[in-house]
Amino acid sequence: MTIAGAQEGAMYGIRRAVAAAMARDLTAFVLPGPSVARSMGIDLANAHLRLVGTPRHANLLIVVGPLPPGLRDAAAVTYAQMPRPRAILALGAGDIAPLPDADVSAPLTRAGLRSGLADLRRVIAAGAFRADTGEFNAPALEVRVEYTCPMHPEIIRDAPGDCPKCGMTLVPRETASDGHGGHGGHDMPREDRPNPADHAHAGHAQDAGGSGAYTCPMHPEVISDAPGKCPKCGMNLAKAEEVESHGHGHGHGHGHASHAPSAHGDHAGQDDKAGGSGAYTCPMHPEVISDAPGKCPKCGMNLVKAEEVESHGPGPGHGHGGHGGHGKQQDHSGHDGHAGHGGHSKAAIDGIEPHFMSMVEMTKDQPRSSDGLQMDWIKVPFGPFFPGLPAGLRLTLTLDGDTVAASDATSLVGATDLMDGPQMRVADFVERLATMMPLSPVSYRALACAAIEVAAGVEPDHDARRARAAAVERERIASHLNWLAEFGLQSGFLWLAARAGALQLAVQGADVAGIATQAGAIRRLSRRVQAAPLMRMRLRRIARIGKDAPASGPVELARGGGSDARTGDPTLKDLGFEMRVRNGGDALARLRQRCDEIAQSLDLIAAAGRIAVPQVPDVDRVSGEGAARIETPRGAAQLRVKLTDGRVVEADLDTPSDVNIALVETVTAQQELGDALSAVASLDLSPWEVRG
Repeated sequence: MTIAGAQEGAMYGIRRAVAAAMARDLTAFVLPGPSVARSMGIDLANAHLRLVGTPRHANLLIVVGPLPPGLRDAAAVTYAQMPRPRAILALGAGDIAPLPDADVSAPLTRAGLRSGLADLRRVIAAGAFRADTGEFNAPALEVRVEYTCPMHPEIIRDAPGDCPKCGMTLVPRETASDGHGGHGGHDMPREDRPNPADHAHAGHAQDAGGSGAYTCPMHPEVISDAPGKCPKCGMNLAKAEEVESHGHGHGHGHGHASHAPSAHGDHAGQDDKAGGSGAYTCPMHPEVISDAPGKCPKCGMNLVKAEEVESHGPGPGHGHGGHGGHGKQQDHSGHDGHAGHGGHSKAAIDGIEPHFMSMVEMTKDQPRSSDGLQMDWIKVPFGPFFPGLPAGLRLTLTLDGDTVAASDATSLVGATDLMDGPQMRVADFVERLATMMPLSPVSYRALACAAIEVAAGVEPDHDARRARAAAVERERIASHLNWLAEFGLQSGFLWLAARAGALQLAVQGADVAGIATQAGAIRRLSRRVQAAPLMRMRLRRIARIGKDAPASGPVELARGGGSDARTGDPTLKDLGFEMRVRNGGDALARLRQRCDEIAQSLDLIAAAGRIAVPQVPDVDRVSGEGAARIETPRGAAQLRVKLTDGRVVEADLDTPSDVNIALVETVTAQQELGDALSAVASLDLSPWEVRG
């Protein structure tokens, strides 16, 4: 037991009260997540803790097991969001940098959890708060610079360059170094924003300095005596009088920036000149006409078809709008008090001024919604720590209003090398593979042992095979119960989260007799879940997957067919295994499929009569190649190994989550946000298994 980073000293007044309250009522956020903790046998629900789904409501951070490198920066950001005072309890975590040292460290056991919490409460009650309760700094919290287009903020690059859509020079902005730190960096740096005071009339001819001066149509505060490019946006500088005549003149009109050209007689000649459908013009300089696509010789923007510009009218501030470049409403009392200065509305994106940009160009290349509208879509990140979603999964949803238009799911903990060096001892390899898969370690341990046995020409006896099969089926029950607990938490069925979590902990290390004792309660829960009207209403017709999409495990079997690796296993056939399927292909069918598998696994374990975790075979000095396939709780996994002189020299792994993660886009498309999150949860992904 280790207690670190504590301060000693007397407490007085409010400090004593805070210490006592915090020690009594610990609110905990768990890393990597409650599902990982349960799979490791850690019973957080009965530890007199209040588990919360956001670090902003927690005063205790519990780290369970070693943090994978991909989650370390995210963990630092999570800790930084916690209110002060705060504490860290590390269970079997070892080095947790870039997090600060744990206030209390304990072994990764239930007993370690109980003793660790007792020590933590004593430390807190004694007032031994961490010295750095005020501030916390880590590399993950440092700011980095990325580059975006002022006209197309969806374009983001790590290095300077030109916008691929309009050709403008990308401008820098600050953002969190790992992308987890929220959206504070999505505003343009202050120094790159036009100063309203300077911008008020900086582009007028009297400020520009006469006919020989050049200015930027987007940044009229930029003045030059010679032609060139704007140092802020990269556009070609234009003569000041041209800019003045296209939006900064004093004809403040009546806000007709969006009127069609035909409504204004002074534009009739331009309409005739633009001609038919083969003509191209510049949204910023409609006097520029070309027979072919290209870039505007004045500002460098991409030319668009003339009819598109006509249908949307000249750009904001063109002639009749006046002051089209002013992003926010300003006082123009010196201009006869005319109302409706075209282009004076607040920019759609804070810090990015529309200036003369027409709606044609602003919506050009934007995705088109199902209702036919083109609009700005919002990207919203979820994970890698989000209630109801597997720990380590980073899910980014692009929202069209409250509907998902696009999605992207990536793992921050998968794709670890199977081999730790050019060769490994067989025992080390088996242990490494099991450790890499914390949500189903027994299944992957069994898979590794089976592949090595094939390579070495070794075959376990009949009783060992039955006991091994029973161990995998026990893990299937525990894994499906774990999924039910997480799904209940995300869907608001707290009774399900509590009951399923408790049953999982009761069975995952139990022998045959212990599982038999819990079998009745597990079956009753399964029936209750399937019969719950609210559950059916919540999941029916959500996230339907067609039969043509590649899938594995319960996700595949819940759409009326597929394959199960257990079908060809003579040991499972001998125990009475028969493949079961459900119809529908939606989230409800997947729930029912997992409940069916739980019931069947209970029967298979009873038939086996004994449970034994696979033991590493003795393959000293053996050379050969072998492959094995096993049905894990999430589907079929296959491992190929090569042995040389009793050591593993090559290994290749295929997992079900590698297949199923590709379905995220399918199940979330056009779903409302709440349904989209439930859809992803229904896949039961394990980011730890993702190899691609």
